[in-house]
Amino acid sequence: MPVAYPGDKQYSKWMGLAYIFNLIVGTGALTLPAAFSRAGWALAAGVIVVLAFISYVTVTFVVEAMASANALLQRKRLQERNVSIRASHLQENDNDSEDTPLVCSDISDHNSDELVHQCDITEQIEMGQMASLFLSKGGRILFYLCIIVYLYGDLSIYCAAVAQSVADVTCSYLPAESNCNSTLPEETLCWEGMKLSRKDAYRIYLGIFIMLLGPFAFFNVQKTKYLQIISTLMRWLAFSIMTGYAVREIVMERDNQEVSHPPAVSFTGIPALFGACVYSFMCHHSIPALVTPIADKSRLSWGFALDYVMIATFYLLLALTGVFAFYPNLHDLYTLDFWQPRGCGVRPGIPPPFIGYFLALFPVFTLSASFPVVAVTLRGNLEALILPPKPSPPSPSEVGVSRLARRLLVPLVAVAPPGIVAFATEDLGTLVGVTGSFAGAGVQYVLPAILVSAARKELVRQNNGEKLPFHKFSSPFRGMPWVAFVLVWALACVLIVTIRLAEQL
Repeated sequence: MPVAYPGDKQYSKWMGLAYIFNLIVGTGALTLPAAFSRAGWALAAGVIVVLAFISYVTVTFVVEAMASANALLQRKRLQERNVSIRASHLQENDNDSEDTPLVCSDISDHNSDELVHQCDITEQIEMGQMASLFLSKGGRILFYLCIIVYLYGDLSIYCAAVAQSVADVTCSYLPAESNCNSTLPEETLCWEGMKLSRKDAYRIYLGIFIMLLGPFAFFNVQKTKYLQIISTLMRWLAFSIMTGYAVREIVMERDNQEVSHPPAVSFTGIPALFGACVYSFMCHHSIPALVTPIADKSRLSWGFALDYVMIATFYLLLALTGVFAFYPNLHDLYTLDFWQPRGCGVRPGIPPPFIGYFLALFPVFTLSASFPVVAVTLRGNLEALILPPKPSPPSPSEVGVSRLARRLLVPLVAVAPPGIVAFATEDLGTLVGVTGSFAGAGVQYVLPAILVSAARKELVRQNNGEKLPFHKFSSPFRGMPWVAFVLVWALACVLIVTIRLAEQL
């Protein structure tokens, strides 16, 4: 259901843009340095700038579709109000004459200027509701499938990242012949004197993580404001420390060390690069919740442009400093490059142990705060796809099987598959690459393009077949060639990644 925002729940445009910045710059950024090292720093820098621009284009598509959905719902309510007023007026008068005035004009009497005025964002309309307004039944099913697959991938990444971080920090055994600067094989023992390997420890921590946080999927997660504030502060502290130490590692003299220079271009790393970059710019499914409460929504597209320029600059700084500081010994999770295993001494550029612990465990804290929210979001989308609409107000007569499925089966289906995927593989680079390149491309490119195209057609139909004038929430990329370009780009990305993955198998 759409949610209207009263004045006391609104915030300024700059605060809203700050929220969006913090949403995009998340844990996905931690996979960029490794992706840059595999694809080459020059190729990766160019790709991330292009992907940032296209992601910005599709964000403006989502905002325009939101405004169009608000206009359609407002007109629908106005039409229903007209019908109600007419019916009540007929009841009050036994005989209705031609001189009876109408309190409100018909929808068909509205001109294009009034329709443009109705294109405002006053209600929170999620992408699922936009799909219900603008798309056919088949389109809605495809929409929910795309969102669900992406969220499954998201939760799998969360599970793998948390378990991997805890295992790498707690496993203390270090073979005498090992290189402290390289990743230890998963068959390596975790603790000396015990027969548990690092992979076994990873799976144990994974099971503990799912048992602790999985049950949240069975409940509604609300009032996470302070948890999110703490998570945001920790994220910025961690990113600042990592960038600072990487720069220090680059500029300091490395006596008696042979410096390895990262490649500029390496096409074999394209699948991981595309997936990591797409995943790192993902925010489209959360745009309605963040944009609607903004009090002053004028020149919103320029605010988003500023956000994306800052985010792309930040990503380039984080990834390039990481590549040149730690190549070729880069972990899939960048925070682990600042962790020094026991018995390795002190390596230049590595922060003190207490900072190393904080950085290595940073994904554990932030992802644990986000996991319940994403799990509940996935549960809601699964319910919308496979279950009948929930009665409103709630009815005790709801079918028993439906109630059982809603309370037990669907939450279990939301949590179990990500755990199984993470149990099968701890390859975080592959998980991010596949999630970002396929489901992520669908959510970030295909769905916004299809929604804005369908919304424009519907407004033209509402305007008696005439093209609607430009309004303040119209995307700067107004022409249909932009929609076609985004769809072709999404198809090209998927094909390139598919071919590269097939070659590597």
